[in-house]
Amino acid sequence: MSAGQSGAGLSTHVLDTARGRPAAGVALQLHAVEEGGQRRLLNSAVTNSDGRTESPLIERGTLTVGTYELSFHVAAYFEGLAGVSNPPFLDVVTLRFTVADTAAHYHIPLLVSPWSYSTYRGS
Repeated sequence: MSAGQSGAGLSTHVLDTARGRPAAGVALQLHAVEEGGQRRLLNSAVTNSDGRTESPLIERGTLTVGTYELSFHVAAYFEGLAGVSNPPFLDVVTLRFTVADTAAHYHIPLLVSPWSYSTYRGS
């Protein structure tokens, strides 16, 4: 199953809304947040030319109920672009979310510019 397809699991992609295209080369990490706030690394990846990871961050059938953090290292992506402050305003964008339905697919996109970001739960 490739990233973004339906089925239980977790996937992501990053869109550069300032330049109107996928954000290639963005490093990211997925952590499980355990009781007491401890974080456990589950996966790390870098977005491809389509702004997606090469495979789901959590494969189909292995998603569990819980709280997760998905951290996108966007400063390195935006460094050196014309009109962007140095260092860039945004450094690491971290999204904390909860999975309640392990039968559903969770797609967590990041829409980002050098100065703002947005996300939503996709499918």
